[in-house]
Amino acid sequence: MPRIIDLTLPLENGVRGVSIESAKRLEQDGWNATTLHLYSHCGTHVDAPIHFGVSDQTIDQIPLDRCMGPAWLVDLTGIQPRAPIGVDAVEHLVDRIREGDSLLLRTGWSRRAGDPSYRDELPRVSLELAAWCVAKKIRMLGVEPPSVADVNNAEELTAVHKVLLEAGVIIVEGLANLDEIHREKVTFMAFPLKVAGGDGSPVRAFALED
Repeated sequence: MPRIIDLTLPLENGVRGVSIESAKRLEQDGWNATTLHLYSHCGTHVDAPIHFGVSDQTIDQIPLDRCMGPAWLVDLTGIQPRAPIGVDAVEHLVDRIREGDSLLLRTGWSRRAGDPSYRDELPRVSLELAAWCVAKKIRMLGVEPPSVADVNNAEELTAVHKVLLEAGVIIVEGLANLDEIHREKVTFMAFPLKVAGGDGSPVRAFALED
């Protein structure tokens, strides 16, 4: 059996974009149930192309086979806040990576979840790295921060997302527990909710180590 590593942040009250209310109580109604209010890009999530208007493709239209496949773990532990992630970070994979492979960028940033620096000081995917992913026909690009680019810089945020989404690269943001992966290459999966017309969705992301 392969080893399963859960790469998903828990959705709980207090997380940005998450509100959970009691809808039914066992002692009163006979069962427990809750009402979930979720921002479409909260927690660990996937962006749809319509999120930045690069096409009309919505989250429910992304084929499931695009949300799974072999992935390379890139260790960037110790990266400085706000640092750009360039092509030099993946140069060691140039001769090994294949069309349809994915990248998981391990920065340790998920340990900051809940702190203002998690959102405001995140290390960012450079335009050069985004273009490299497109040229290499990367399937999915997974990062630990809540975005691949600076959320406080609209120009950068838009440019990086558009380069990736226009080429069909699946963007997975808000990953966790990448430090629990022990191998350089794993099978990675991140399946969004089937939200009709959705611009994004929380996912359950995980890796399989053979």
